Amino acid sequence: AECSWESGGGLVQVGGSLRLSCAASGETLRMYRMAWFRQAPGKEREHVAAISWSGGSTYYADSVKGRFTISRENAKNMVYLQMNSLKPEDAAVYLCGADRSLAVVSAMSVYDIDYWGKGTQVTVSQ
Repeated sequence: AECSWESGGGLVQVGGSLRLSCAASGETLRMYRMAWFRQAPGKEREHVAAISWSGGSTYYADSVKGRFTISRENAKNMVYLQMNSLKPEDAAVYLCGADRSLAVVSAMSVYDIDYWGKGTQVTVSQ
């Protein structure tokens, strides 16, 4: 199983929106907790959002709460991150990750992730 790819990144102006997608290949990830992380140059990878296998529970970092929405379509093995009201500090490479544990949705570290996508660049211009 793997997070085969992310898409939807690009250049957007401050205040704009982007929708990121993550597709999983191989073994279905529908029973996995899924997450989005981001990494800006020179900074550590930061947890942004997470969603339970059912989609019924979500978690957001304070920095994105109220602006970002994580969702999933298990039938399609897809996970999404809708990003609104983008700020310059949101610029980073965004990566999706899959966690095989059945832990409750909460703040996560990179060590919680079993499978990583390759990432998609998000650039926010003034």
